[in-house]
Amino acid sequence: MANNKAKVAFFDFASCEGCQIELTNYGDKDFLELLQHIEIVEFREAMSEKTSDPIDIACIEGSYTRQADCQRLLDIRCRAKVVISYGQCAGTAGINALKNHQADYQSFVYDRDAGMPHLDSDNAKPISSIIKVDYQVPGCPVNRYEFLDIISHLLHGKEPVIPNYPVCVECKRNETICRFLAGDHCMGMVTRAGCGAPCPADGIPCEGCRGFVDNPNQYALSKVLHEKGGLSLHRAESKSLLFNANERDNANKESEID
Repeated sequence: MANNKAKVAFFDFASCEGCQIELTNYGDKDFLELLQHIEIVEFREAMSEKTSDPIDIACIEGSYTRQADCQRLLDIRCRAKVVISYGQCAGTAGINALKNHQADYQSFVYDRDAGMPHLDSDNAKPISSIIKVDYQVPGCPVNRYEFLDIISHLLHGKEPVIPNYPVCVECKRNETICRFLAGDHCMGMVTRAGCGAPCPADGIPCEGCRGFVDNPNQYALSKVLHEKGGLSLHRAESKSLLFNANERDNANKESEID
């Protein structure tokens, strides 16, 4: 970055803002060192100040789900040298995309208040469906140390590395017993690594919160979850919807075209 301190702004759209909160949990020397090199100019969860000036790095949390937000996103892209979508909602629409499979989701969630104008929204989409995103940091919530590494790489003029291999690789590196061998189920074979696989290490199945690796074999995933993981066929086929509804739908569309 040209200036002594890179100007960094955080923006949020449809989300729980848990990724912003996760970033406020920094307290170690690495983050304090980072503050010597960046100037945070907007961050709703931590400060009241806002900016309309050009920024070096725009970090966007949350999915696009309202047409009214389109212009705001275009404005952010116009002002920012680099745009990072962080967290699964911003990257793939995450859990928000579940509503794309619920015909009357507003009534389902809000009942008699569903018609209130501020609740009007469309299908949940990733930020990249509206503007160009330079880098995506996966996770629900985002891994704050992975986020820190990506910002550090950018400040040093290096290309950030986002893993594109499955969580199973990290389990093997950590010598973690496979959940299937323990009579359980797991989605680690199609989920993007980078988290360090803490869930399987604690006896918890991977739920796919970091999204899919490229070209996941979803048919094999459902088959293994059903035949080896003990899930009903319906649950096995719908399991990946929780964090990856849009990715699953897009993959199915591509397979139909092929």
